[in-house]
Amino acid sequence: MSTTLENIQRQISENPILIYMKGTPQLPQCGFSAQTVQALMACGERFAFVNILDNPDIRTELPKYANWPTFPQLWVEGELVGGCDIVGEMHQNGELETLIKAAAARAKEQEEQGGNA
Repeated sequence: MSTTLENIQRQISENPILIYMKGTPQLPQCGFSAQTVQALMACGERFAFVNILDNPDIRTELPKYANWPTFPQLWVEGELVGGCDIVGEMHQNGELETLIKAAAARAKEQEEQGGNA
């Protein structure tokens, strides 16, 4: 059985765009998660999410792993982008969409290359 830390590392490595949030994209359970997921959805790309309210072990361990105390947390291609304030600011100045679209394009390219092997 894998540890919580191994699960977190696997989730981050397997999902090019991943948000750890309270609730789900359709039903966020906090204002910060709602704002962050709205900015992410505005980019128009698919993303994965983990509801930390359903995963108390991840809720406890991820802040230590990420060295980031709060939620939501947006991870893109294995790197922590940040939380609500950072994501909101990036959305306002157009950086978020650029980052998300580039990550989605690379993921799609890798998927296609993997599918042809």
